[in-house]
Amino acid sequence: MKKLTWLGMLGVLAAAIVVVSRRLDRTAMGTSWKGRNARLARMGVKVGGTYASTAARKTFASTKRRDELDRAREIKTAQQVADELGQMKGALMKLGQMASYLDDGLPEPLRLALAQLQSNAPPMSAELAVATIEAELGGSIADLFVEFDPEPIAAASIGQVHRAIINDPTTGSERAVAVKVQYPGVDEAITSDLKNADMLGVILKQGFGGLDPTEMVDEIKIRLAEEVDYELEARNQREFHDYYAGHPFIRIPEIVAEYCTKRVLTSQLVDGFGWAELLERPQVERDHAGEVIFRFVFRSLYRMGAFNGDPHPGNYIFHDDGTVTFLDFGLVKHFTSDELNTFASMVEAAAVKHDPRLFRDILEQAGMLQPDAPVDTDDVGEYFSLFYDTVARDERMTWTREYANTIVRHTFDRESPISQYATVPRAFVFIQRINLGLYALLGELNASGNYRRIASELWPFVDAGPDSPIGDAEAVWLATRS
Repeated sequence: MKKLTWLGMLGVLAAAIVVVSRRLDRTAMGTSWKGRNARLARMGVKVGGTYASTAARKTFASTKRRDELDRAREIKTAQQVADELGQMKGALMKLGQMASYLDDGLPEPLRLALAQLQSNAPPMSAELAVATIEAELGGSIADLFVEFDPEPIAAASIGQVHRAIINDPTTGSERAVAVKVQYPGVDEAITSDLKNADMLGVILKQGFGGLDPTEMVDEIKIRLAEEVDYELEARNQREFHDYYAGHPFIRIPEIVAEYCTKRVLTSQLVDGFGWAELLERPQVERDHAGEVIFRFVFRSLYRMGAFNGDPHPGNYIFHDDGTVTFLDFGLVKHFTSDELNTFASMVEAAAVKHDPRLFRDILEQAGMLQPDAPVDTDDVGEYFSLFYDTVARDERMTWTREYANTIVRHTFDRESPISQYATVPRAFVFIQRINLGLYALLGELNASGNYRRIASELWPFVDAGPDSPIGDAEAVWLATRS
């Protein structure tokens, strides 16, 4: 069987969208979910039409001319997809953002076009943003804020952010804040998008014989639906802020509760530089930032029992003193003790004990592998342990884009017979964002370090001392918490 590549998935999805378009009621374009489905359908028709037109023109073309037509098709398709997703907001735009930095296997024009969605989504008008804030907070902008900048400093899939100054209700002094306001109607837009999530499960089921998409699709629906609740996000952010208070390198902006509602979230304004500038900084700074991000993800997972499930270049602000500010806590997953024990036991079996039999037993108990699947145990260990390669050996290593892309392709590879007996239980759905999102970011940084020793400080089954300057500083912080 052939690998289920990104291009293959795009083709299958485009075909499915075209099928949906034939069933749409053209007279219902004005309604929310049917209108969005119609936009999806139009995108599918455009993409399909571009492919059909190119195929016809290639029939009598030379090899060189065929290559030129393919490149032109990729560029046109890329812009069609990016433009449509950028205008639609909601869950579909978020998927476009995620895809933009996951895999070099995407056609370069498509990856670059989708990259526009990372931090430069089309904003709503200043008048609409102001009207939304005033309706939510129950007052005029002039009464609510000492100053309010109508030009957004960031716009993304769910909402956009404005700078402002308030009279702090706690101290009575002026304070600079970031006001995130949700796009009106985005909750209905996400509801509309999620109506099509079952179709994604059907498509994946066709590619992976052992996959039961029910729990996976349900989990995606729940998490993305939660993301439009800014009151929930404020609680999540406050939980992370309180946990990391006083940390030497991790910063979480403080929430201003009096200025938060279900559709407006206000927090401390943070200045610094972004991902693009970090990539231009010396490698030693990128190594440092990579380790801080890694520690944040896995300390939050193993010690807080929570995962901020959106590793994304736009969600970090970097500072010259080496600290990193983490933003956007709308997509947070909390885990039970049993689930955390399962994660830890898998790492221990695969990366520490290197015991394929034990590893397979844990996979089967966790529901990731069908019991008694007719596949070799050593092959099972090799197939699943790829995700732990970076922490399996006590040596300095460098994250690379090649490794990150291998992980992506491995995740969507149906060539291995083991993939026909593997599935993704609910608890593991957003854990895969570590494998896909975090690893891609570390690979882009080319971050280096002894990640086995770094991880050992964070694993709950190992009592390891610090092995880096960040680890030393973190140990002092931990001592103050006991």
